[in-house]
Amino acid sequence: MKYLRPLLPLLSLAAAEIVALAVPDSPLHQPANHPYFAVLLVVVTALYYIFALLSNHFAKRRKTPREHPLFYRAPFLAGVILFGNLLNIFTIKTAIFPVLYFPSLDRVFGTLVEDRELITKCIGFSLGILLKGVLGGLLVGFFTGLAIGFSKTAEYWINPLIRILGPIPSTAWIPILLIVFTEARNASAFIIGISVWFPTVVLTSSGIANVKNSYFEVSSTLGAGTFYKIFRIGVPAAMPHIFLGLFNGICGSFVALMTAEMIGAKYGIGWYVNFQKEMMAYANVYAGLIVIAVMFYLIITLLFKVRNRVLGWQKGVIKW
Repeated sequence: MKYLRPLLPLLSLAAAEIVALAVPDSPLHQPANHPYFAVLLVVVTALYYIFALLSNHFAKRRKTPREHPLFYRAPFLAGVILFGNLLNIFTIKTAIFPVLYFPSLDRVFGTLVEDRELITKCIGFSLGILLKGVLGGLLVGFFTGLAIGFSKTAEYWINPLIRILGPIPSTAWIPILLIVFTEARNASAFIIGISVWFPTVVLTSSGIANVKNSYFEVSSTLGAGTFYKIFRIGVPAAMPHIFLGLFNGICGSFVALMTAEMIGAKYGIGWYVNFQKEMMAYANVYAGLIVIAVMFYLIITLLFKVRNRVLGWQKGVIKW
């Protein structure tokens, strides 16, 4: 099995290519312009082997121990290819699944190529709203959490409001926000900001409250001022909780973004999926869902990279 592992993606790829190119398509399905699925499988598998070999090569040159052996992900990639092969069989090859709701994979991936201009514009629109809402919610939530964590007065006045308003789903504010804001884009950003604000406030204040009091006592003995205690002692010590709040808030912002874009936005990837659903173009719907999955995966991966960089001195304290 040790020597078979690297070959699993190739075996799965060969089976998928035979089915895609040799087995005739069902006449019930609308044919695609090109065999996008077969080409995509070849490209993905080739890239996997190239990166795996390069990673192993540079690891040997650095003489650093490998966390995972070469081709560790080979069975997973083989499973993904097998899953795509089964979908191909149940859709375009045999039409076992309903043709209207389950288009061929060639048409789904073909949409990403043929409709790329509109999809790219929608991605840019969504990222603009997401960035605006996340940054606003993060900044307000962070400083509100600091105020609650360090000030008894702020805790007295703000905590009851957070307990009352915080648990309300951000999408529940949509009817009010559409009246307050003249543009749907600003309303969408505000909805996202609310979804990020609540977990950031709660976990930031909780992190500050859990900082050992001895840290502040020692810093006072050494002559540290209030600003130093807050940003050089309290914030770094509470950073694991802050990142957890940010992580939860961003995950909530994805839901808020998709919902907000379905209430009047002119563009956006959520709008794109909803619009194509109304047009009964399910190949475009699935293409939009793939874009959403990839986009959010990259954002979460970036967040993990930033966390590992910032919390390098606290490695092993928290696990996600």
